Amino acid sequence: MITQLLSSIVQGVGLTLYVTCASLLFGGIGGLVLVGAARSPIAPIRAIATLYINIVRVIPPITWLFLIYFGLPQFALRLTTIQAAIIGFSVIASAFMAEIYRSGLLSIPDGQREAAHALGLSSVSTVGHIITPQAFRVALPAIATYGIGLLKDSALASTIGVREITYYAQQSAKQTHEGLLSFVVAGALYIVISLIVALISRRVDLTLRRKIGVA
Repeated sequence: MITQLLSSIVQGVGLTLYVTCASLLFGGIGGLVLVGAARSPIAPIRAIATLYINIVRVIPPITWLFLIYFGLPQFALRLTTIQAAIIGFSVIASAFMAEIYRSGLLSIPDGQREAAHALGLSSVSTVGHIITPQAFRVALPAIATYGIGLLKDSALASTIGVREITYYAQQSAKQTHEGLLSFVVAGALYIVISLIVALISRRVDLTLRRKIGVA
């Protein structure tokens, strides 16, 4: 029975990873724009970015999914379930990633920027070669943690019909009447994927530590 359930539920792993990775990628890019806007010297831009980040973070993910999938068709914009899920999770991820980036940047002492300028480095070189590598290393554990959280949140995509792990667990539970076992198998798959992500994050963190000479 377990083998049968596993073979059925594992069909959703690919789409779960696709939705999670795509949302994290687009959210990461959006987060860069937001953190730049939040640190802008122009007050209205800072205010808009901060308001966006605060509002997006307090609205439940499932609400965003329903607003996008069921709400946008009223404005003649019909999306597939996968498109709606990626857009919804990307919107949420952009706000959380902006805060993660901000924390990473704040961890870098201002003295490093001043020293770089004193050595004649341009602002682009300072950001690209000194600030960004250190900020990314500091932010990496938080990014990995959020990525794992996003993986778990992707289960909500089943509510709009995305055929990911939880969707297949629900279908298997209906067909076999083994609800408990179906969701235990689904939970085990989420645990395995999360552990793999954590191990990869740890390996990348150790590599970055060696490169920038941090113990």
